[in-house]
Formats: sequence, structure tokens, C-alpha cells
Amino acid sequence: MLAPLTETVDTFAHAPLLHSIGGKTLPSTDGAVQDVLDPSTGDRITSVAIGGAAEVEMAFAAAQAAFPAWSAKSPVERAVFLHRLADEMERHSKDLIQIESLDVGKAIVNSEGFDIPFGVACVRYFADLVQRVSMDTPLALPHMDARTHRAPYGVCGFIFPWNFPFDLLMWNIIPALAAGNTVLVKPSSITPLSTFFVAKLARQAGLPDGVINVVGGGGAVGRAICSHPALKRMSFTGSTEVGKEIGEICGRNLVPVKLELGGKGAAVVFEDADIEATAAQLAAAITFNTGQVCCTATRWLFHEKIHDKLVENVIAKLKATKLGPALDNDTQMGPLTSKVHYDRVFDHLERGKAQGAKALLEGKPASPKGYEHGYYMTHSLMTGAPENVCCSEEIFGPSAFVLKFKEETEAVRLVNSLAYGLANSVWSADLNRANRVAVQLYAGNNWINAHNVFAYGLPYGGVNQSGHGGGVNSSETLMDYLRSVTIARPLA
Repeated sequence: MLAPLTETVDTFAHAPLLHSIGGKTLPSTDGAVQDVLDPSTGDRITSVAIGGAAEVEMAFAAAQAAFPAWSAKSPVERAVFLHRLADEMERHSKDLIQIESLDVGKAIVNSEGFDIPFGVACVRYFADLVQRVSMDTPLALPHMDARTHRAPYGVCGFIFPWNFPFDLLMWNIIPALAAGNTVLVKPSSITPLSTFFVAKLARQAGLPDGVINVVGGGGAVGRAICSHPALKRMSFTGSTEVGKEIGEICGRNLVPVKLELGGKGAAVVFEDADIEATAAQLAAAITFNTGQVCCTATRWLFHEKIHDKLVENVIAKLKATKLGPALDNDTQMGPLTSKVHYDRVFDHLERGKAQGAKALLEGKPASPKGYEHGYYMTHSLMTGAPENVCCSEEIFGPSAFVLKFKEETEAVRLVNSLAYGLANSVWSADLNRANRVAVQLYAGNNWINAHNVFAYGLPYGGVNQSGHGGGVNSSETLMDYLRSVTIARPLA
């Protein structure tokens, strides 16, 4: 049954989204806007202000002005503000759940069961963590009174993609704020609703003006942020191609940049794995958020002894998945987030078939009754040569590619054959073997008998073409937003 919008969501989601700068909501100086569309219906939801250099300049000025007072607060004082923000989010959790699903096309069971509660928990985790971390580390050196001190950078810039706007916002700006930095955020213009709603909640929670600033827009805004002389730390989540461009721009000013980029995660399933449980989790991996997850398992390497049975089992589970509009409580998989991405996914699948891939399960356009103009497609399961474009490139949709292997060394070689390095999983009842293989897979994250494993305190990040930096969700993330200062006094 379709969930009716709350009064708050109905009012907020259908009003124009304006920049949030220095505690004020402002239109673009030139009045530029862009429509925000509902992926479930293809209809217009609202419009978002599209900024440029002028808005970025104002946002940097506001963030710089707010930095001295915010950074001077003790970790406990900053934690008080962050807990108040978490309180405000919890009061509006139903609104946030609906906003995220409406905007992204995400099944509301996903927003309710993962995205929103996990994002709110992030605020409390870093608010508590920063109070326990010592900012000074004594150095035991002869004839020297010395220490290293941790200090915030200043104004940190953030650019986020459209697939997990709320969680990515939380995972990145909250540790930066806890560390004493001020922030300037450019959300995706495709899915900006939750970011602007959080900016509103931050004002209601009493965060000082200018601590959080949000400027809507596209690539021009992003480039203006990355090249601004006041930028002290940059964080980008998105495609490898754009990440390289951002790294290049920031490099010209020697601004440190943290990159969380794409992936082509592998699941290596040995002959002793639990077929039923493995099939259920792999099916869920390309169902969750309609497969629009950078770290999810999209290369499936099945041992030859269980290959046929596992393929049969996972196809049955995929076919049983209920496809429908995001706000329907019975929906298990919603639409893709935009028409542009919908066309891109289908183009990828067609290129794969042109290169000889075989469809074990055909990905097709779908039209749930009453939602014929939404961006729906069914799951696809492909097989063929590992060099195939559908096996070697990130598709970012409800699709996986199946390969068969015989020897452990062969599986490791296949997994490590790509330039990505974000996340893989190993499935086996033999934990010695699972751990042995996991340490050989070149990635930032290798999970055992599960995929997409997230917990606060568990580091997460990428290597190779999947990025670099301290990742998200752990103490390493907090350290990403603190610069090291050496302080020393010679002793007589």
C-alpha cells in the first residue's frame, strides 16, 4: 500500500529548494533552477536552485566566518550540538524516510530499515567518539618536551552522488564537524531533497550559522568549490572518472582530497557454501537500492560444483522480488533514479550482449500498473568472458555477471584482474580458507559469508581506482579531518 506523505514532507518536498548559506535560505543570484523528478512516476516534484561562482563565494565566506568560533569549542560542546541535530532527525525520522524514498526511488523498506536510522546513528557515533579522542600525543624524545597536536583544517568541501544522499552526507560531514571544521556541501541536483532538509533541521537544532552550508548545482559548482583558495580539505564520493578530475583540480592548490569512488565487487563462492543463504544475500545485493551501490557484489564467481544449482536458486529469488513504486510498503525494489541512468544501464547490457555475453536472466523495461512513466527495469544475470564490458565495468544497476571457477588461485586471479579495489566477499564453510582468500583479494574491504557489511567502528574505504582516504564509519574518518601539528621545546 502506498504510504501517504506526511504534512511536513508534502510542504517541504513541493516548495522550491533554495541554497542554505550562513543560516539563510537564498535563491540563485541569476534565478537559475532545475526540476527534481520522482523516479517512480517521472513527474516533477519541485525545483532546486542551481548556483555558480557567486553562491560558492558566499558559502565560503560564511563557512570561514563561522570557523574560528566553531573550532574553538571543546569536543564536548560540539558533541552537544551534534546530539541535538540527531534528536531533531529522530523527531523527523518518518519525514526523512519518505523524502529519501521519494527522491531516490528507493524502496521505503530500505529507507526505513537502513538509510535513515543508520545515518542518524552516525551523528551520535562521532559526537561520542570525538570526546574520547585525545588531540595531543606526547613524544618520548631525549632532551625534548614534544607532542603532536591534532587541529581542524578549516573549511571542508563535499560533493555527493545521487544514490545514498542522506547516508553519504552523514558519513562525511559529521566527522568533519565533530573535528571542528565548517563545511560546504554540493548535493546531487538529481536527489537534493534530504540534504536541504538536513540543513533545515540543523538550523532548528541551533547549529551556529555558517557551520553547514549547502549550494545546489552541477559541475560548475563542484569545480568552483574544488578550486577555491579558501578550501582546506576536499571529499568526493562518486565515479572514478569525476574523482580523477577533482583530484587534479585540488592538486593544483595542494589541497588534500579524500575519494570514495566506484567498484565492481566480486563474490567468490566455494563448493561448501550454504547455497540457500548465499543465494538470498546475493539476490539482495542487486535488489537493495536497485543495485545502485558502489560496493555491492556484481561479479559472481561460483565454484563449478555448485554453479548450476546456485544460479538456479538465485534466479528464483530474483524473479520473486516485488518491483514497484518507492513509497509502496510492499515494494522490494524501486525504479532506477533517473531516466539518464536508466538509459545508461540498458546501453551497458546491450553492449555486453554485442560482445557475446549470454543473458541467464534478461533485464527488461518494466511498467508497474499506474506507474508506466517511471524508470523501472527487471534484474539481469549475465555470463560470458571475464573481459566482457558487463563483467569488467561498473553498471550500477540490478545486474550481475556470473563466472565459473575450479581452483582457488583462479578465483583470486579473476577478482584481482580489474583496476577497482572497493569491496569483495568470500563464501565458504571453511573459515581458514575464507580468511586465506580474503587477505589475497586486493580491495579496501573483503567480507566473509556476507556482503555490504557496515558498522560504526569498522573501517571502510577503497584502493586503486576505487579511491583513497580514511574511508567512512570509523576513527580513521575522524582523523581524516584533523591535521597533525608538531609542537616541541628543547630542554636545557
